[in-house]
Amino acid sequence: MRELLSKVLTIQSQRAFMNSAKSADRLPRSIQNKQVKVGKWNDSLQASDVNQIWIELHRIVSSHPLVRASKRAGFLVEEGRYNAYTDLTQELFVALLSKERFQHYIDTGMSDAEVEAEISQIELTNMLTAELRKRYPESYRLARRISTLIQTSATFKRFDNIGNPEAHRRLADRLYGLADWKIEKSRRDVQEMDERVKAVSFQKRDTRMVGCTGDAQIVISNPELEKLIVRVFKAIDSPVDVRSLRTFVMSRLPIMDIHLVPVGGSGDSDDEDKAHFEVPDIRETPEEDYLRNEAEQEAAGFVEGFLTSLSKSVRGKEKQFDRMINVLWHCYLISDSGTQLEVAEMLGVSDSLVSDYRKRIESNLALLSFTGVNEARQFEKALKRRVRDMIGVGAEKILA
Repeated sequence: MRELLSKVLTIQSQRAFMNSAKSADRLPRSIQNKQVKVGKWNDSLQASDVNQIWIELHRIVSSHPLVRASKRAGFLVEEGRYNAYTDLTQELFVALLSKERFQHYIDTGMSDAEVEAEISQIELTNMLTAELRKRYPESYRLARRISTLIQTSATFKRFDNIGNPEAHRRLADRLYGLADWKIEKSRRDVQEMDERVKAVSFQKRDTRMVGCTGDAQIVISNPELEKLIVRVFKAIDSPVDVRSLRTFVMSRLPIMDIHLVPVGGSGDSDDEDKAHFEVPDIRETPEEDYLRNEAEQEAAGFVEGFLTSLSKSVRGKEKQFDRMINVLWHCYLISDSGTQLEVAEMLGVSDSLVSDYRKRIESNLALLSFTGVNEARQFEKALKRRVRDMIGVGAEKILA
Protein backbone atom coordinates (compact mmCIF):
# COMPACT_ATOMS: atom_id res chain seq x y z
CA MET A 1 0.00 0.00 0.00
CA ARG A 2 2.81 2.39 0.86
CA GLU A 3 4.63 1.63 -2.39
CA LEU A 4 1.44 2.24 -4.37
CA LEU A 5 0.83 5.55 -2.60
CA SER A 6 4.43 6.60 -3.20
CA LYS A 7 4.12 5.80 -6.91
CA VAL A 8 0.86 7.71 -7.19
CA LEU A 9 2.36 10.77 -5.52
CA THR A 10 5.43 10.58 -7.75
CA ILE A 11 3.34 10.31 -10.92
CA GLN A 12 1.18 13.22 -9.83
CA SER A 13 4.19 15.41 -9.12
CA GLN A 14 5.74 14.47 -12.46
CA ARG A 15 2.57 15.32 -14.35
CA ALA A 16 2.19 18.63 -12.54
CA PHE A 17 5.76 19.55 -13.34
CA MET A 18 5.50 18.49 -16.98
CA ASN A 19 2.40 20.61 -17.47
CA SER A 20 4.05 23.65 -15.96
CA ALA A 21 7.27 23.06 -17.90
CA LYS A 22 5.51 22.77 -21.23
CA SER A 23 3.42 25.85 -20.59
CA ALA A 24 6.50 27.92 -19.81
CA ASP A 25 9.51 26.47 -21.59
CA ARG A 26 12.39 28.26 -19.94
CA LEU A 27 15.67 27.41 -18.32
CA PRO A 28 15.75 26.70 -14.59
CA ARG A 29 16.89 29.65 -12.55
CA SER A 30 18.56 29.92 -9.18
CA ILE A 31 17.39 31.91 -6.19
CA GLN A 32 19.41 34.91 -7.38
CA ASN A 33 17.52 34.74 -10.70
CA LYS A 34 20.70 33.86 -12.57
CA GLN A 35 20.71 31.35 -15.38
CA VAL A 36 21.88 27.91 -14.34
CA LYS A 37 23.95 25.69 -16.60
CA VAL A 38 21.92 23.06 -18.43
CA GLY A 39 23.54 20.00 -19.94
CA LYS A 40 23.09 18.90 -23.55
CA TRP A 41 20.93 15.98 -22.60
CA ASN A 42 19.35 15.26 -25.96
CA ASP A 43 22.71 15.08 -27.74
CA SER A 44 24.13 12.76 -25.07
CA LEU A 45 21.04 10.53 -24.99
CA GLN A 46 20.76 10.27 -28.77
CA ALA A 47 24.45 9.36 -29.03
CA SER A 48 24.24 7.01 -26.00
CA ASP A 49 27.24 8.83 -24.55
CA VAL A 50 27.32 7.14 -21.14
CA ASN A 51 30.36 9.05 -19.94
CA GLN A 52 28.82 12.44 -20.70
CA ILE A 53 25.52 11.42 -19.11
CA TRP A 54 27.37 10.35 -15.96
CA ILE A 55 29.28 13.66 -15.88
CA GLU A 56 26.03 15.63 -16.15
CA LEU A 57 24.44 13.56 -13.39
CA HIS A 58 27.46 14.15 -11.17
CA ARG A 59 27.13 17.89 -11.78
CA ILE A 60 23.45 17.81 -10.76
CA VAL A 61 24.20 15.76 -7.66
CA SER A 62 27.07 18.04 -6.63
CA SER A 63 24.96 21.19 -6.87
CA HIS A 64 21.71 19.88 -5.40
CA PRO A 65 20.91 21.64 -2.08
CA LEU A 66 19.42 18.54 -0.49
CA VAL A 67 22.55 16.55 -1.36
CA ARG A 68 24.74 19.15 0.31
CA ALA A 69 22.49 19.03 3.37
CA SER A 70 22.74 15.22 3.36
CA LYS A 71 26.52 15.45 3.28
CA ARG A 72 26.52 17.78 6.27
CA ALA A 73 24.18 15.36 8.08
CA GLY A 74 26.60 12.48 7.53
CA PHE A 75 24.73 10.53 4.85
CA LEU A 76 27.67 10.69 2.44
CA VAL A 77 30.74 9.17 4.04
CA GLU A 78 33.13 9.29 1.09
CA GLU A 79 36.34 11.24 1.42
CA GLY A 80 37.96 13.59 -1.05
CA ARG A 81 36.91 16.66 -2.97
CA TYR A 82 36.16 15.01 -6.31
CA ASN A 83 34.65 11.68 -5.32
CA ALA A 84 32.34 12.85 -2.51
CA TYR A 85 29.22 12.28 -4.60
CA THR A 86 30.36 9.31 -6.69
CA ASP A 87 28.21 6.64 -5.06
CA LEU A 88 25.12 8.83 -5.08
CA THR A 89 25.66 9.67 -8.75
CA GLN A 90 26.01 6.00 -9.59
CA GLU A 91 22.87 5.17 -7.62
CA LEU A 92 20.94 7.87 -9.49
CA PHE A 93 22.26 6.62 -12.84
CA VAL A 94 21.19 3.05 -12.09
CA ALA A 95 17.76 4.21 -10.89
CA LEU A 96 17.11 6.21 -14.05
CA LEU A 97 18.35 3.37 -16.24
CA SER A 98 16.27 0.71 -14.48
CA LYS A 99 13.11 2.83 -14.82
CA GLU A 100 13.91 3.52 -18.48
CA ARG A 101 13.71 7.26 -17.88
CA PHE A 102 16.42 8.00 -20.45
CA GLN A 103 14.35 6.35 -23.18
CA HIS A 104 11.28 8.21 -21.92
CA TYR A 105 13.06 11.55 -22.31
CA ILE A 106 13.87 10.70 -25.93
CA ASP A 107 10.40 9.34 -26.78
CA THR A 108 8.54 12.35 -25.35
CA GLY A 109 10.85 14.89 -26.99
CA MET A 110 11.65 16.70 -23.76
CA SER A 111 13.96 19.68 -23.99
CA ASP A 112 17.32 19.82 -22.23
CA ALA A 113 15.86 22.15 -19.60
CA GLU A 114 12.94 19.81 -18.94
CA VAL A 115 15.21 16.78 -18.57
CA GLU A 116 17.51 18.71 -16.26
CA ALA A 117 14.62 19.91 -14.11
CA GLU A 118 12.95 16.50 -13.87
CA ILE A 119 16.14 14.73 -12.83
CA SER A 120 17.07 17.41 -10.30
CA GLN A 121 13.67 18.32 -8.89
CA ILE A 122 11.88 14.96 -9.08
CA GLU A 123 14.11 11.92 -9.47
CA LEU A 124 17.03 12.95 -7.26
CA THR A 125 14.78 14.61 -4.68
CA ASN A 126 12.56 11.52 -4.44
CA MET A 127 15.60 9.29 -4.01
CA LEU A 128 17.00 11.44 -1.21
CA THR A 129 13.70 11.84 0.62
CA ALA A 130 13.14 8.09 0.42
CA GLU A 131 16.51 7.58 2.12
CA LEU A 132 15.60 10.14 4.77
CA ARG A 133 12.28 8.40 5.36
CA LYS A 134 14.07 5.08 5.75
CA ARG A 135 16.78 6.31 8.12
CA TYR A 136 14.69 8.71 10.20
CA PRO A 137 11.06 7.58 9.83
CA GLU A 138 9.57 9.39 12.83
CA SER A 139 11.60 12.57 12.37
CA TYR A 140 10.62 12.68 8.70
CA ARG A 141 6.91 12.28 9.44
CA LEU A 142 6.94 14.87 12.22
CA ALA A 143 8.86 17.39 10.13
CA ARG A 144 6.24 17.05 7.40
CA ARG A 145 3.41 17.43 9.91
CA ILE A 146 4.97 20.53 11.48
CA SER A 147 5.45 22.13 8.06
CA THR A 148 1.85 21.38 7.11
CA LEU A 149 0.44 22.73 10.37
CA ILE A 150 2.19 26.08 10.30
CA GLN A 151 1.08 26.63 6.69
CA THR A 152 -2.56 25.61 7.12
CA SER A 153 -3.45 26.64 10.68
CA ALA A 154 -4.88 30.10 11.32
CA THR A 155 -2.85 30.21 14.54
CA PHE A 156 0.33 31.01 12.60
CA LYS A 157 1.30 33.46 9.89
CA ARG A 158 4.22 34.14 7.61
CA PHE A 159 6.54 37.07 8.33
CA ASP A 160 9.03 37.10 5.44
CA ASN A 161 6.60 38.09 2.69
CA ILE A 162 4.98 41.11 4.32
CA GLY A 163 4.18 43.61 1.59
CA ASN A 164 5.06 41.09 -1.12
CA PRO A 165 2.76 38.05 -0.85
CA GLU A 166 3.90 36.71 -4.23
CA ALA A 167 7.54 36.44 -3.17
CA HIS A 168 8.82 32.89 -3.64
CA ARG A 169 11.06 31.36 -1.03
CA ARG A 170 11.99 27.84 -0.09
CA LEU A 171 9.79 26.47 2.68
CA ALA A 172 12.72 25.77 5.00
CA ASP A 173 13.80 29.43 4.81
CA ARG A 174 10.37 30.99 5.35
CA LEU A 175 9.75 32.86 8.60
CA TYR A 176 6.69 32.02 10.66
CA GLY A 177 5.26 33.22 13.95
CA LEU A 178 2.01 33.49 15.87
CA ALA A 179 -0.88 35.11 14.03
CA ASP A 180 -1.51 37.66 16.80
CA TRP A 181 2.04 39.00 16.71
CA LYS A 182 2.68 42.42 15.20
CA ILE A 183 4.41 42.67 11.85
CA GLU A 184 7.27 44.59 13.47
CA LYS A 185 7.95 41.74 15.91
CA SER A 186 11.63 41.74 16.85
CA ARG A 187 13.72 38.71 15.94
CA ARG A 188 16.23 36.85 18.07
CA ASP A 189 19.32 34.94 17.01
CA VAL A 190 19.20 31.14 16.80
CA GLN A 191 21.52 30.60 19.78
CA GLU A 192 19.28 32.61 22.08
CA MET A 193 16.15 30.84 20.82
CA ASP A 194 17.83 27.48 21.34
CA GLU A 195 18.34 28.32 25.01
CA ARG A 196 14.85 29.73 25.49
CA VAL A 197 13.13 26.68 23.99
CA LYS A 198 14.56 24.51 26.78
CA ALA A 199 11.95 26.04 29.08
CA VAL A 200 9.23 24.16 27.16
CA SER A 201 8.27 20.95 28.93
CA PHE A 202 9.04 17.63 27.28
CA GLN A 203 6.00 16.06 25.62
CA LYS A 204 4.79 12.61 26.67
CA ARG A 205 4.80 10.04 23.87
CA ASP A 206 1.46 8.93 22.43
CA THR A 207 1.83 5.19 21.82
CA ARG A 208 -1.33 4.66 19.79
CA MET A 209 -0.63 2.72 16.60
CA VAL A 210 -1.35 4.35 13.23
CA GLY A 211 -0.47 3.86 9.58
CA CYS A 212 -1.66 1.58 6.82
CA THR A 213 -0.20 -1.47 8.52
CA GLY A 214 -0.59 -0.22 12.09
CA ASP A 215 3.12 -0.55 12.79
CA ALA A 216 3.89 3.09 13.67
CA GLN A 217 3.09 5.07 16.80
CA ILE A 218 1.37 8.42 16.51
CA VAL A 219 3.92 10.07 18.90
CA ILE A 220 1.71 13.17 19.22
CA SER A 221 -1.73 14.07 17.86
CA ASN A 222 -2.19 17.07 15.57
CA PRO A 223 -4.09 19.19 18.16
CA GLU A 224 -1.38 18.52 20.74
CA LEU A 225 1.33 19.19 18.16
CA GLU A 226 -0.22 22.56 17.34
CA LYS A 227 -0.32 23.43 21.05
CA LEU A 228 3.33 22.43 21.36
CA ILE A 229 4.28 24.68 18.42
CA VAL A 230 2.44 27.57 20.10
CA ARG A 231 4.34 26.94 23.35
CA VAL A 232 7.62 26.91 21.43
CA PHE A 233 6.78 30.22 19.73
CA LYS A 234 5.87 31.80 23.06
CA ALA A 235 9.12 30.56 24.58
CA ILE A 236 11.39 31.87 21.82
CA ASP A 237 9.23 35.02 21.42
CA SER A 238 10.40 35.60 17.85
CA PRO A 239 9.55 34.68 14.26
CA VAL A 240 11.75 31.81 13.14
CA ASP A 241 12.53 29.96 9.93
CA VAL A 242 10.80 26.64 9.34
CA ARG A 243 14.03 24.63 9.50
CA SER A 244 14.89 25.90 12.98
CA LEU A 245 11.28 25.65 14.14
CA ARG A 246 11.14 21.97 13.26
CA THR A 247 14.34 21.40 15.22
CA PHE A 248 13.00 23.25 18.26
CA VAL A 249 9.66 21.42 18.26
CA MET A 250 11.14 17.96 17.74
CA SER A 251 13.63 18.57 20.55
CA ARG A 252 10.62 18.54 22.89
CA LEU A 253 9.32 15.21 21.58
CA PRO A 254 10.38 11.62 22.43
CA ILE A 255 11.34 10.58 18.90
CA MET A 256 12.71 7.11 18.23
CA ASP A 257 14.26 6.67 14.79
CA ILE A 258 15.02 2.97 14.49
CA HIS A 259 17.08 2.03 11.44
CA LEU A 260 18.40 -1.51 11.12
CA VAL A 261 21.82 -1.85 9.50
CA PRO A 262 23.94 -4.95 8.84
CA VAL A 263 26.73 -5.56 11.33
CA GLY A 264 29.25 -6.57 8.69
CA GLY A 265 29.67 -7.35 5.03
CA SER A 266 28.98 -10.61 3.26
CA GLY A 267 32.65 -11.45 3.03
CA ASP A 268 32.79 -11.07 -0.74
CA SER A 269 34.17 -7.54 -0.70
CA ASP A 270 37.58 -6.90 -2.19
CA ASP A 271 38.25 -4.01 0.17
CA GLU A 272 41.02 -5.27 2.42
CA ASP A 273 40.89 -2.18 4.63
CA LYS A 274 37.23 -2.69 5.48
CA ALA A 275 36.65 -3.63 9.10
CA HIS A 276 35.12 -7.07 9.50
CA PHE A 277 32.67 -7.82 12.27
CA GLU A 278 31.56 -11.12 13.67
CA VAL A 279 28.51 -11.44 15.88
CA PRO A 280 29.53 -13.23 19.10
CA ASP A 281 27.90 -16.57 19.83
CA ILE A 282 26.36 -16.22 23.28
CA ARG A 283 25.18 -19.83 23.45
CA GLU A 284 26.69 -22.18 26.00
CA THR A 285 29.74 -24.16 25.06
CA PRO A 286 29.61 -27.95 25.64
CA GLU A 287 31.82 -27.47 28.68
CA GLU A 288 29.55 -24.79 30.15
CA ASP A 289 26.49 -26.97 29.50
CA TYR A 290 28.10 -29.93 31.28
CA LEU A 291 29.13 -27.81 34.27
CA ARG A 292 25.64 -26.31 34.51
CA ASN A 293 23.96 -29.73 34.50
CA GLU A 294 26.43 -30.99 37.07
CA ALA A 295 25.75 -27.99 39.31
CA GLU A 296 21.99 -28.51 39.02
CA GLN A 297 22.30 -32.17 39.96
CA GLU A 298 24.50 -31.23 42.88
CA ALA A 299 21.93 -28.64 43.99
CA ALA A 300 19.24 -31.33 44.04
CA GLY A 301 21.50 -33.31 46.35
CA PHE A 302 21.42 -30.50 48.92
CA VAL A 303 17.90 -31.54 49.96
CA GLU A 304 18.89 -34.24 52.45
CA GLY A 305 21.50 -31.98 54.00
CA PHE A 306 18.95 -29.19 54.32
CA LEU A 307 16.39 -31.47 56.00
CA THR A 308 19.07 -32.75 58.35
CA SER A 309 19.87 -29.16 59.33
CA LEU A 310 16.19 -28.52 60.06
CA SER A 311 16.08 -31.63 62.26
CA LYS A 312 19.13 -30.47 64.18
CA SER A 313 17.55 -27.05 64.74
CA VAL A 314 14.84 -28.78 66.85
CA ARG A 315 17.38 -31.16 68.44
CA GLY A 316 16.03 -34.15 66.54
CA LYS A 317 12.62 -34.08 68.19
CA GLU A 318 10.24 -35.88 65.85
CA LYS A 319 7.06 -33.97 66.75
CA GLN A 320 8.64 -30.53 66.33
CA PHE A 321 10.36 -31.66 63.12
CA ASP A 322 7.03 -32.83 61.66
CA ARG A 323 5.48 -29.46 62.46
CA MET A 324 8.39 -27.67 60.85
CA ILE A 325 8.05 -29.80 57.71
CA ASN A 326 4.34 -28.89 57.53
CA VAL A 327 5.19 -25.21 57.95
CA LEU A 328 7.78 -25.57 55.18
CA TRP A 329 5.18 -27.14 52.91
CA HIS A 330 2.31 -24.76 53.52
CA CYS A 331 4.28 -21.52 53.80
CA TYR A 332 6.97 -22.04 51.15
CA LEU A 333 6.30 -24.89 48.74
CA ILE A 334 2.66 -24.28 47.81
CA SER A 335 1.03 -20.97 47.00
CA ASP A 336 -2.63 -21.50 47.99
CA SER A 337 -2.33 -22.44 51.66
CA GLY A 338 -3.45 -19.07 53.06
CA THR A 339 -1.93 -16.70 55.57
CA GLN A 340 0.33 -17.54 58.48
CA LEU A 341 -2.62 -17.32 60.89
CA GLU A 342 -4.61 -19.75 58.75
CA VAL A 343 -1.67 -22.17 58.62
CA ALA A 344 -1.31 -21.98 62.43
CA GLU A 345 -5.01 -22.70 62.87
CA MET A 346 -4.86 -25.59 60.41
CA LEU A 347 -1.88 -27.17 62.22
CA GLY A 348 -3.37 -26.51 65.66
CA VAL A 349 -0.45 -24.43 66.91
CA SER A 350 0.06 -20.80 67.83
CA ASP A 351 0.98 -18.09 65.34
CA SER A 352 4.19 -17.35 67.26
CA LEU A 353 5.30 -20.98 66.92
CA VAL A 354 4.77 -20.89 63.16
CA SER A 355 6.74 -17.65 63.05
CA ASP A 356 9.59 -19.27 65.01
CA TYR A 357 9.67 -22.26 62.65
CA ARG A 358 9.75 -19.93 59.65
CA LYS A 359 12.75 -18.08 61.06
CA ARG A 360 14.62 -21.36 61.51
CA ILE A 361 13.73 -22.48 57.98
CA GLU A 362 14.87 -19.19 56.47
CA SER A 363 18.12 -19.18 58.45
CA ASN A 364 18.95 -22.64 57.08
CA LEU A 365 17.97 -21.59 53.55
CA ALA A 366 20.34 -18.65 53.83
CA LEU A 367 23.22 -21.07 54.41
CA LEU A 368 22.72 -22.62 50.97
CA SER A 369 24.78 -21.24 48.10
CA PHE A 370 23.75 -21.49 44.43
CA THR A 371 25.62 -20.08 41.45
CA GLY A 372 22.57 -19.76 39.21
CA VAL A 373 18.80 -19.60 39.11
CA ASN A 374 18.51 -23.03 37.50
CA GLU A 375 20.34 -24.63 40.42
CA ALA A 376 17.91 -23.04 42.88
CA ARG A 377 14.97 -24.28 40.80
CA GLN A 378 16.33 -27.82 40.76
CA PHE A 379 16.74 -27.67 44.53
CA GLU A 380 13.17 -26.42 44.94
CA LYS A 381 11.75 -29.20 42.75
CA ALA A 382 13.70 -31.91 44.59
CA LEU A 383 12.75 -30.47 47.99
CA LYS A 384 9.10 -30.34 47.02
CA ARG A 385 9.08 -33.98 45.95
CA ARG A 386 10.81 -35.04 49.16
CA VAL A 387 8.55 -33.03 51.49
CA ARG A 388 5.43 -34.17 49.65
CA ASP A 389 6.38 -37.78 50.27
CA MET A 390 7.11 -37.03 53.92
CA ILE A 391 3.72 -35.44 54.67
CA GLY A 392 1.77 -37.77 52.38
CA VAL A 393 0.30 -35.21 49.97
CA GLY A 394 -0.21 -37.08 46.75
CA ALA A 395 -2.49 -34.78 44.84
CA GLU A 396 -0.22 -31.78 44.83
CA LYS A 397 1.39 -31.14 41.46
CA ILE A 398 5.07 -30.36 41.42
CA LEU A 399 5.81 -26.98 39.94
CA ALA A 400 8.29 -26.85 37.10
